[in-house]
Amino acid sequence: MAKTKVITSENVKLHYGDFEALHGINLDFAEHEITALIGPSGCGKSTYLRCLNRMNDLIPTARVEGDIRLRGQDIYAPSQDVVQLRKSVGMVFQQPNPFPFSIYENVVYGLRLAGVKDRAVLDEAVETSLQQAAIWDEVKDKLHESALSLSGGQQQRVVIGRVLAVKPEVILMDEPTSALDPISSSQIENMLLALRHDYTIILVTHNMHQASRISDKTAFFLQGRLVEAAPTKQIFLNPAEKETEDYITGRFG
Repeated sequence: MAKTKVITSENVKLHYGDFEALHGINLDFAEHEITALIGPSGCGKSTYLRCLNRMNDLIPTARVEGDIRLRGQDIYAPSQDVVQLRKSVGMVFQQPNPFPFSIYENVVYGLRLAGVKDRAVLDEAVETSLQQAAIWDEVKDKLHESALSLSGGQQQRVVIGRVLAVKPEVILMDEPTSALDPISSSQIENMLLALRHDYTIILVTHNMHQASRISDKTAFFLQGRLVEAAPTKQIFLNPAEKETEDYITGRFG
């Protein structure tokens, strides 16, 4: 049975001034799937990822063309509420970026912005989100201590908890484990495999092993083009394009 498409993108181009950084990307993302975006540095995968929740709006020279839809709704429509979009399509960055508040206040930040004041609701959101982010047991007795006192891997899981607290549909991740040690990376990978049952996850990674271990689908980018996208097993064992094979086998990149 075909899975429901959550995000569709057609002929997506991105320009910085006169420079075209993305050349007509066609790529869809289904419910309950992890998609890995792979490719050498500077190939456009992070640029494309940031198109999916309009983070590129923050770059004055950036201009996006094409069609990107979240459950059929054009995310670049003039009527689109960008704050609401970024709530639905959450983002986790390469470097953990907790706010200089307590762990508790980090997690409820988005809910407070949305006007939620009920302490019971906030308490429940903190526990649920941190359990989903696989860090509740480590921090439940120090929720009112600074999130900055945690290790890098713990900080990243608190940040993921902060994203989960506002109940997104899609989670974008830009190399979320590249700044972490192998144990922390493994904890986050296991967490993502569990989260996949409830969310659509799109992950930029340089780590081929990570992509092969946890993703359902893999998309290979090169020089601003999407070379191919297919089930991960197919990409790694039987890629359709020689460029993909050369990259996977380490001949370049």
